[in-house]
Amino acid sequence: MPCHTIRGVSLGALFVFEPWLAEAEWARIGCGGQRSEFDCVMALGQTAADAAFQDHWDTWIARADIAEITRAGLNTVRIPVGYWLREDIVYADSEHFPRGALPYLERLCGWAADAGLYIIIDLHAAPGAQVASNPFTGQYAPVPGFYVDWQYERALKFLEWITTIIHTNRNFRNVGMLQVVNEPERSDAASPNLRAAFYPSAVRRIRAVEAALRIDREQYVHIQMMNKLWGPGDPVEFIADKYFTAFDDHRYLKWADVPVSHADYIATSCSDDRGGLWPTIVGEFSLSVPDDVQWTPGWHPSSNKQFYKDWFAAQIHSYEKQAGWVFWTWKSQLGDYRWSYRDAVLAGVIPPDLRQLRRVCDPETNETSGRLGLAFQNL
Repeated sequence: MPCHTIRGVSLGALFVFEPWLAEAEWARIGCGGQRSEFDCVMALGQTAADAAFQDHWDTWIARADIAEITRAGLNTVRIPVGYWLREDIVYADSEHFPRGALPYLERLCGWAADAGLYIIIDLHAAPGAQVASNPFTGQYAPVPGFYVDWQYERALKFLEWITTIIHTNRNFRNVGMLQVVNEPERSDAASPNLRAAFYPSAVRRIRAVEAALRIDREQYVHIQMMNKLWGPGDPVEFIADKYFTAFDDHRYLKWADVPVSHADYIATSCSDDRGGLWPTIVGEFSLSVPDDVQWTPGWHPSSNKQFYKDWFAAQIHSYEKQAGWVFWTWKSQLGDYRWSYRDAVLAGVIPPDLRQLRRVCDPETNETSGRLGLAFQNL
């Protein structure tokens, strides 16, 4: 991992398209009314879908976005991908996903590396879907189909393949972390053998690739799993060699059991301990609040900017006690800065120089500003 605090954004709706984030773009490429990439490819047909998605990959995140990310004071991008990026493990007779994404991922990683950004590649969508009825898996599966040996094997083949690319293609030179699966089911009962079999196998298989390539241990990728605060339990309980393992925690108060008031949100975030395993990155969070209040006068983004400024500062205060953070997401078409780091900067809610954040958690000390300044000195 880099010596500095991780400060990043996810590049959502790019290689794993979640329609709710960008409905106009979803419609532009011909997917309007479809629930997921799988559904859209079925509706358009493979050839037309390939062309449509390649146009999307070519335009959704441009080199100008990478420059804007660096100007916003960020040092990391997290890139969600689906297992279908490796096309030879897709079942052509029964699975329907767009093809041809790898050159666009290679170009994007090259841009990010040229800009000096650290890169996390995240297996966001696993074979068979790790949760039901969610487009972040690339499909709307009625039940999770991931938690069986033969689906684990397909994910492991993906991880071996992308590890080889990371270490042999110069455009991937700043990829320092590989997340083996995003947001699995949160209990052992719902995710059989995830911790006892899949996680240990993922570590062994990735390290075997690196050993075969004679990669120096200091150049290994960090292998990231969900933190035990997410579930289903301690991710490294069954892993013998924990070298260069890392952990992800997703923290959305929008869906947490927290009293819905400005004061409670600030207090909760100021005291939020997301640790327990090191290094943990809070790899997803936002400024969104519960659906039933988000557009009411007391929470509307246009009239409550000071609260959202303070709440962002409170979250950063706690997440930088860990290894850092990654905001979800960089851009959207929601017209709501609470889900778009770029829009929040443009709205003046997030400062481009994070040393300008208010010390909402330690108003009588320099603790927060001091920590932020030190992290910037290490960039």
